[in-house]
Amino acid sequence: MKILEVTLAAALSLAVLPAFAQVKAEAAWARPTVQGQQGGGGYLTLTSPAADRLIGGSTPAAQRFELHTMAMKGDVMEMRQVDAIDLPAGRKVELKPGGLHVMFIGLKAPLKVGDKVPVTLKFEKAGELKVDFEVTHKPAAAGHGH
Repeated sequence: MKILEVTLAAALSLAVLPAFAQVKAEAAWARPTVQGQQGGGGYLTLTSPAADRLIGGSTPAAQRFELHTMAMKGDVMEMRQVDAIDLPAGRKVELKPGGLHVMFIGLKAPLKVGDKVPVTLKFEKAGELKVDFEVTHKPAAAGHGH
């Protein structure tokens, strides 16, 4: 009887684990940089089964990790830091050139094609998620002028 009670308790504890513990990160990449360039951009797609927020992150490749957005103001593209990026339940949120993205500020070395940038993303509910950003030349999304 004891084994059945322990098995049942373990199964119930797994059933009540919060869904937000499973944020999924896909297609993480960063643009290459040149010697002396202090900042670099990173992009990826995030999906969370439950509503959550990306609130920050860190990387050993840079002094700071920031969340940013870009938007057109008249004829000028403006980049601004944001405090968080909302992740609606079950919907993909794409961080891409010309829109929401992450910034690596105070790069310790140039980002070279083929490198991987280790990043720890921090979520309001889900906690931390480790992701490697591949440094590559990906084409910018159509209409963003990059």
